[in-house]
Amino acid sequence: MLIDAHSHWLPLDIITNAHFFHKGWGEIETQLKVMDEAGIDRAVLSYPTTDAHLKLGSISQVAHIYNDNVAKILKAYPERFIGAAILPVDNSYDMLEELRRAINELGFKAISLGSSYNGIYLDDKMFLPIYKEAQEKNIPVFVHAQIVNPIGFERVKDPLLTPVVEYVFDTTISIGKLLMSDILRQYPKVKFIFAHFGGAICYLKQRFDTTYQMLREMNFVKDLQGLPSDYFKNIYVDTSGDTTKANFLLALELMGPEHILWGSDWPAKQDIANGIKAVSDLDISQEDKQNILGGNLEKLFVL
Repeated sequence: MLIDAHSHWLPLDIITNAHFFHKGWGEIETQLKVMDEAGIDRAVLSYPTTDAHLKLGSISQVAHIYNDNVAKILKAYPERFIGAAILPVDNSYDMLEELRRAINELGFKAISLGSSYNGIYLDDKMFLPIYKEAQEKNIPVFVHAQIVNPIGFERVKDPLLTPVVEYVFDTTISIGKLLMSDILRQYPKVKFIFAHFGGAICYLKQRFDTTYQMLREMNFVKDLQGLPSDYFKNIYVDTSGDTTKANFLLALELMGPEHILWGSDWPAKQDIANGIKAVSDLDISQEDKQNILGGNLEKLFVL
């Protein structure tokens, strides 16, 4: 089974109230046609993070619009799409309630979070009830780079540097803060899935480990009860349409093929064939290739 771990769809109310996004992000029939042509059996629909809440008034409003509209797609095409619900992170008291509504009433099977929210990262205590619920109910947590004020945006606002550099490092910092807050250790069964190979985390594996060991000898950093890479191995990353062999090799070295998920990043990226070919061309077993292309996700969702 070929499963796309990273695709997006947005309702018109969000598209028209956000910058950057166009009506192509709301054409589910086009996505189905592309999936059929590429041989994709199912696709995860997750939120790309937008600035629509600035016009609509709140993230809570966006969450209800998004979840209610995606639920209609899940009902219409139950065998083709897997929904990842967004949460009203601007109202921590409502997050757990909305998660339960999305899972129990709307047909969602996962959570979709941004890597940060106005400088608040996923190690904040308001997320702990969500992680507890996700661990108990086996609900995967998809994390997409935050595109609104990512790390560094206060110093550099550039139409190329922001998405290329700042998005990547907002994701990287998000993972790092989950490590340093002990969340990755305390919630080992939460299936965190980070887009775009987890930012730069695979590239930084050795630097994390060697620097941590040096600082531990000086008692300059707390005892993590293991190397940083020990915890990074437990997260999942998706390929997000990447075709760069070096990125695949770094992820394979750190996490192994069982924690890599193929994703297209549709409709932001549309070269699906070469994204699939990048996996097929890897010098790994056929079983590992099949797991990356869908088997791993199939197990995560018990499809």
